[in-house]
Amino acid sequence: MVKLMINGQEVTVKEGTSIMDAAEKVGIHIPHLCYLRGLNEIGACRVCVVEIKGMKKLVTACNTACEEGMEIFTNSPRVRSLRRINVELILSDHNANCASCIKSGNCTLQSIANDMGIITNDYNNIAEKARWDLNIPLIRDASKCVKCMRCVQICEKVQDLGVWNLIGSGYRTTIGVRENNNINEIDCALCGQCITHCPVGALRERDDRLTFNDAIADEDKVIIAQVAPAVRTAWGEQIGLKDKDATMGKLVCALKKIGVDYVFDTNYSADMTIMEEGSEFLSRLSNRNRYKWPMYTSCCPGWVRFMKTQYPDMVDDLSTAKSPQQMFGALSKTYIAEKLGVDPSKIYSVSIMPCTAKKYERSVREVNSAGYGSDVDLVLTTRELDRFIRSDSIKPQDLIDMPFDDIFGESSGAAVIFGATGGVMEAALRSAYFLATGKNPDPDAFKNVRGMDGWKEATFDLAGTELKVAVVSGLGNARRLVEAVRKGEVAYDFVEVMACPGGCVGGGGQPFKDGEEKAEERAKKLYGLDKINDIRFSHENPAVKLTYSEFLDNPLSHRAHELLHTDLNSWNLDMRQDMEE
Repeated sequence: MVKLMINGQEVTVKEGTSIMDAAEKVGIHIPHLCYLRGLNEIGACRVCVVEIKGMKKLVTACNTACEEGMEIFTNSPRVRSLRRINVELILSDHNANCASCIKSGNCTLQSIANDMGIITNDYNNIAEKARWDLNIPLIRDASKCVKCMRCVQICEKVQDLGVWNLIGSGYRTTIGVRENNNINEIDCALCGQCITHCPVGALRERDDRLTFNDAIADEDKVIIAQVAPAVRTAWGEQIGLKDKDATMGKLVCALKKIGVDYVFDTNYSADMTIMEEGSEFLSRLSNRNRYKWPMYTSCCPGWVRFMKTQYPDMVDDLSTAKSPQQMFGALSKTYIAEKLGVDPSKIYSVSIMPCTAKKYERSVREVNSAGYGSDVDLVLTTRELDRFIRSDSIKPQDLIDMPFDDIFGESSGAAVIFGATGGVMEAALRSAYFLATGKNPDPDAFKNVRGMDGWKEATFDLAGTELKVAVVSGLGNARRLVEAVRKGEVAYDFVEVMACPGGCVGGGGQPFKDGEEKAEERAKKLYGLDKINDIRFSHENPAVKLTYSEFLDNPLSHRAHELLHTDLNSWNLDMRQDMEE
């Protein structure tokens, strides 16, 4: 332990603690732009400079360790002056059209500049020009990049893909796609973690709200919206709703106010996914010698893109089941249209997702099988939905609880937990146990796969067969697991993979606040909803039973294969592709 003084307050911390962390311990906030704990502690922005008594130069608080006897000043006249200069220099290389920026009001640089009272800037603006294909789901605006290196670090250290890197030299140094490649020509998973960790508006998802508005304006279209499990944990965060008030009923109300005709729950098709994927797993088990092991889940398109680019020889090890989004899309233009008495050619299917990769997934030609163009016509992230609600001046107090529309708003607790890492595995095992034995297990029998650990293992007994399973989230952890499997260091029967750390609750399309990681908090909400659900098994969902009895016959039937499964080997990785309407 070392003792030091910060702004006149005595502080005792462990040796090696950064000045920034020590200051936070006593309630002193040091402004910073580039810092990400454990990932980006390089002092690139120079905003966190502080003065140490007796030292001529100011130092960065994020990567300077505390030492015995230090006397530190975080807001001395020297610090204020240099910090202001550093922020003004950053602003001179930044497109500061805040009114039209996607991050306005939620931008760290904007907040710092406002707090410092920077109204004018004596430095000439030399912001880089933006050059990007705006049809790609992931948009980078170079004119807003502050070279903080966060995107580089999150992609390299957490996702292990290294899409972003420093390019150029001198004052021309900037962040760009690795080796000056086109983003569409490298192995980007479209996970969106770079977006959620960017402190400014340099990275964002493609904004499809105008397309949504055009669809609503078309009187010939019937708008059907599905809402993903993870969305319910976060949709109220950026429109001023407290957690307890951000109910699904109010979200349904908001969508109806916007102009959606029918609102259903993606949890219904998550239950369908469990039935198909669980049945596929049992089928493979009964023919073990015909397959390589383990079988991997396939509901995360970021993970599918990762597998296809990094380990193309292992694509056959993925389940052939479509994701819940795509299953719902296929059913919306077949069985659901039939039940609603609507011409399927008039249906415009919209999904509200916590994910940026879902924008790519809906456009893959090989995943669309209902016969009416794209099975899912449009994907909006949770953030886009919130922006649409705000742009319509829909106030939280104006929202009332409304139910999902009949039949396809029904779901199980097993489907709800799909949004958390381990949730797909747990839901699948609940129903696989029933399919194998004809009896329900304890709903919480497989809870050992829960939690935020990046790589979890568990062993379960399935009707006398010992199953070894694993759950990973974050593509860096996925790579470690796959490499261990390939080297024979580990062996599993079933593996769940989600591209985003913590699962879809921490997805690249979710609302964010700089410096906060909310995946664990949101996951707890999903498990709480599962606990109180009257139905906790996918096979007990009445809508699922009806779908099979009236339309699909059985899991893995010929029609189920046509609509609910896909050949992942045939998927084109082009981010710009789209189905012709």
